[in-house]
Amino acid sequence: MTHPRGHSLARAGAAALVLAGSIGLAAQVEFTNNLKHDSGQDVQPVYEGWARMPDGSYDLYFGYLNRNWVQQLHVPIGPGNNIQPGGPDRGQPTFFYTRTNRKTFTVNVPGDFGKKEVVWTLTVNGKTRTAYGHLQADWEITPDGGAAGTRTTQEARTNKAPSIVLAPVNARGLADVVTLVAAVSDDGLPKPRARGKPAVGQETPPGLSGSGVKSPANLPHLTDEGESRRPDGLTVRWFVLRGPADVHFEPAYARPANGKTSTTARFSKPGEYVLRAGAQDGLLTTYQDATIRVTP
Repeated sequence: MTHPRGHSLARAGAAALVLAGSIGLAAQVEFTNNLKHDSGQDVQPVYEGWARMPDGSYDLYFGYLNRNWVQQLHVPIGPGNNIQPGGPDRGQPTFFYTRTNRKTFTVNVPGDFGKKEVVWTLTVNGKTRTAYGHLQADWEITPDGGAAGTRTTQEARTNKAPSIVLAPVNARGLADVVTLVAAVSDDGLPKPRARGKPAVGQETPPGLSGSGVKSPANLPHLTDEGESRRPDGLTVRWFVLRGPADVHFEPAYARPANGKTSTTARFSKPGEYVLRAGAQDGLLTTYQDATIRVTP
């Protein structure tokens, strides 16, 4: 005959096993959610705030988070890459670099926009994500690049955005090395400042650990080009806004000589590209686009 205490111990043991299994499952789910994925993940459009324009209109700033660490994506304008109202094309990118890309483009809205919204919808790898642009007061971006109401310096308030004019670029063949020339100027503000060392533990992104877990095989953002620190002063950086594939730009940040910068571009696929050049002074950026058709 089994003692009643034996039944109690058996039930307690079973409950402990279920609890341990639940904890293990929770830990596994949490760990899985923090994995770095080479590919197969979605792209989250991001609304970053608004700024007042001299004509009384407003610019809404958007960027994106590509949750993949390797997969760069081409998403054409259409149902899968759509901005409304006034879309589907409102100047958004069709080429998406990995990870976080801030203030990639703006959508201009009239002064009487009020409480309406601009909605950017992206469908990538079977997942649909949206971002909502609006004119809520606490999302205003002030001339120094910060949020409204934050402390600003006289230098930041005085600073003017750089100017940039691009030299024309004709259609090229896939094997050609294209030279991109930009005429730039700036007011010299903000003045260069001494740079500190990166915070301890932030020198490189965290890696994966654990038995059988493997880090992504090839991380474009960790190449010399992707991780180059922007030098102080006026620079020009190019990136792909629209196009079927990535473009290799050299150098990553071009510094002007006699008022001009020169950057070489190498293409890996034929097609039509919109390349965006940003003249950066360390606080403000001015963009200009160049459209290039690359033939086979």
